[in-house]
Amino acid sequence: MTKSRYPAFPYIIFMVIFIVVPLIMVAYFAFTTSEGSFTIQNIIRVGDYVPVIIKSLFLAFVATLICLGLGYPFAYIMAKKTSNIRRTMFMLIMLPMWMNFLLRTYSWMTILENNGLLNRFFGIFGIGPFEMINTQGAVVLGMVYDYLPFMIVPLYTIMMKMDNSLVQAAQDLGAKPIQVFWHVILPQSLPGISTGITMVFIPSVSTFIISKMLGGGSELMIGDLIEMQFSSNSYNPNLGSAISFILMIIILICMSVMNQFDSDKVEKEGRMVV
Repeated sequence: MTKSRYPAFPYIIFMVIFIVVPLIMVAYFAFTTSEGSFTIQNIIRVGDYVPVIIKSLFLAFVATLICLGLGYPFAYIMAKKTSNIRRTMFMLIMLPMWMNFLLRTYSWMTILENNGLLNRFFGIFGIGPFEMINTQGAVVLGMVYDYLPFMIVPLYTIMMKMDNSLVQAAQDLGAKPIQVFWHVILPQSLPGISTGITMVFIPSVSTFIISKMLGGGSELMIGDLIEMQFSSNSYNPNLGSAISFILMIIILICMSVMNQFDSDKVEKEGRMVV
């Protein structure tokens, strides 16, 4: 081993202790009983929660799609501004992240509850009150609010490195704005899109604080199921590990499909440019 690899040792040790070992422990508890004997009953029991898993994936997908729809144009506009405006916009994006996660979620409870700020505002005009808290919409709103910066930052980073000469060349050749976007801008931003989707979808599908506080316990998600197995009266770490294990597999499959799509898209666009 060459001397240049020595600085990587702390990172390797960190990965082994905090990533590899926990994953092995999750797999071990998922396929064992409380006595330590091998079983697949924990995995089979996960089938009882398929509706919850499907709902979690759906809500996470909706939140990720909204974050992409909001974050992409915002990141593009921010990348085209002057350095002073970019810094100001970036600070405004990150400013809510300086606050505690629970406080930010509590603030939305205050806004959305039946006697909250929004319903009081609607009451001035003689409408409402509307049932906004303890709904799937409130859960998705909380996800979008909390995870939108994780979509904007990688998109902004990629767009700052974008080769604008290709955009200008396409415009000089008579390409329409939609053609410039589809064939020039979008392919260059695919790495940022892939990273942003990963950073939003994974915490969204596994969240439990947002669904518990804004969903009121009625909108149970897979993160809530896992949390219940480790902290409630139905304490069952083996089943909780099995649910976590299945969730990891689902996320890996989703990310593999998305990465394959990105690779095919980049290869296709590369052939078109050549």
